[in-house]
Amino acid sequence: MGHGRYIAPPEARYVVGAGESLELTFSVMPGESKDIDISVDLAGEGASFDLKGFYILGGEEKVNIRVLVHHKAPGCRCSQTVNGVAGGSSQVRFDGRIIVAPGADGTDAAQTNRNVLISDSARVETTPQLEIYADDVKCSHGATVGKLNEEELFYMRSRGIPDREAKVLQLVSFLSPAVSGEDGIAAVEDALRRIMV
Repeated sequence: MGHGRYIAPPEARYVVGAGESLELTFSVMPGESKDIDISVDLAGEGASFDLKGFYILGGEEKVNIRVLVHHKAPGCRCSQTVNGVAGGSSQVRFDGRIIVAPGADGTDAAQTNRNVLISDSARVETTPQLEIYADDVKCSHGATVGKLNEEELFYMRSRGIPDREAKVLQLVSFLSPAVSGEDGIAAVEDALRRIMV
């Protein structure tokens, strides 16, 4: 596999060998309903995997994301950051699973899924999971589902920023850890302006 950065297809299976690295990105933009299923085996010592993904939904989209990372060798590392904004009556399900096999000592694995709801009818269900069968590992996972920060919005409005623009700016900042490059940020801003009311 070597070293590389790729845009993940909807269904993707990868095996990463000793000393190799894999970087994947994905995005789901307004109006798209998708099933994304990513499976990665870290099969050789020192293999690494980085995933960045985001979704911006404002209508009736349905998005299902499944990510399985199997640490099969010692000294492997993975980092997953998946953030999303759900509006309208959109529905999101995130299932993230990290398995650390017996003997995969020295594993360093982190997984986060953070979400902001911008309507009362949008729904997000998130299930991060760790299965650890080895010693001497560093593993973490977390998930949040919340709303826009009213104190930050009040502060921006008090500085003369219109309400809609303040919301867009807050959401760009929220999504930025899961977005790659300046072109990605520009696309995020455009998509957010399209769904904000």
